[in-house]
Amino acid sequence: METTISHAMPLRAEGPGRWITTAGPEWENPGGGLWGGYPIGLTVRVLEAEAEAVGEPVCLTLTYVDRLPVGELSVRTRRMRQGGSVGVWQVDIGPAGSDEVSVHAVATLARRPPTPDFAFAEMPLLADPETLPAPESPGGRRHFGAQAFERRTTESFPIPPGGDSFSLAWVRPRIAPWDKALIGMVTDNSPPRAFYALGSGVMTTTLSLTVYLHATAAEIAAAGDDYILIECEGRVGGGGASDERSSYWRRDGKLLATSEQLVWYRERRPQVPE
Repeated sequence: METTISHAMPLRAEGPGRWITTAGPEWENPGGGLWGGYPIGLTVRVLEAEAEAVGEPVCLTLTYVDRLPVGELSVRTRRMRQGGSVGVWQVDIGPAGSDEVSVHAVATLARRPPTPDFAFAEMPLLADPETLPAPESPGGRRHFGAQAFERRTTESFPIPPGGDSFSLAWVRPRIAPWDKALIGMVTDNSPPRAFYALGSGVMTTTLSLTVYLHATAAEIAAAGDDYILIECEGRVGGGGASDERSSYWRRDGKLLATSEQLVWYRERRPQVPE
């Protein structure tokens, strides 16, 4: 397993509810700004560090207010409510030395009680990941979360536009075994569904992303560094906004997480010859 980067995201306490971390260029998108999965992992990490946070994350909703820059970041946390089993926290992330908010998160944490299990959803079928082609990295540099994850799928890239947005892919972590931070981060790893309708000639950015962490930390850790199956589809796009939903399955059929995402898309402007 490659260990060139880490999702540990070390935090330095600056006072009650205030933290500093540093995001390296390995998390940067080709067009600048940090990959959208990074603040998801950072939200999990800062709540793990908060002494007053009780339980483990079960739901995260992030609003992407502005581009998050590479370098030192300021993280502000605030407990909104704490009940006997469930607590709600606010996390704001932005450039260090500024009061500006680039990513706003609301997280629900809970003590997970023992309850009877049930499941209505079933894991879809895809060929074993070992039989699928290894991903290629043109130019030798990985982008959009490929630093953290290896993806194996039957899809071809660039994605040809068509009438179906459904996709399946096996994904495993390159940098560490699965944990709640990595499961959160991988929810921003699938290609935007606007590509499936319009091709790669559109530009996209995430507006809002909600992650539901159904599995406990122990159930996620049981996946080790094995592949998990990602099932993703979109429903509708128009007026610049497109939705998508995803499910994340352990190889033995355990549903670990689901997500809902709203993406802003627009057509690329044609380059005018000089």
